Amino acid sequence: MNRPIRVLVAKPGLDGHDRGAKVIARALRDAGMEVIYTGLRQTPEQIVAAAVQEDVDVVAMSLLSGAHNHLFPKVVNLLKGEGVDDVLVLGGGVIPDDDIPFLLESGVEAIFTPGTPTKDVIDFINTNIKRK
Repeated sequence: MNRPIRVLVAKPGLDGHDRGAKVIARALRDAGMEVIYTGLRQTPEQIVAAAVQEDVDVVAMSLLSGAHNHLFPKVVNLLKGEGVDDVLVLGGGVIPDDDIPFLLESGVEAIFTPGTPTKDVIDFINTNIKRK
């Protein structure tokens, strides 16, 4: 594929802090990816609609509010409901280690917690991208 990897960076739920999402967005852009940032307080339905409309390769969600066990799987399920099965779904933010296995079982393909080097996120995307 000749076009850059397209990544939707999203802030689901009522979380009003987006510094981490902006850091990731900048790092992905610097790595040559095209980034669409949805802004704060997005519903899962808004995130999925944007992912479909923008024809993204990756949905990267950042959440600090504690609602990750509800919101991340909901986005995965809504994507499946739209027939979207070729998008890499990532999560990040303040997520307890005990919650990560559930999120992975729910279809989120990786979780990145605070302190993760941005290079690790970039490498994961480049290694695991599902090209259309």
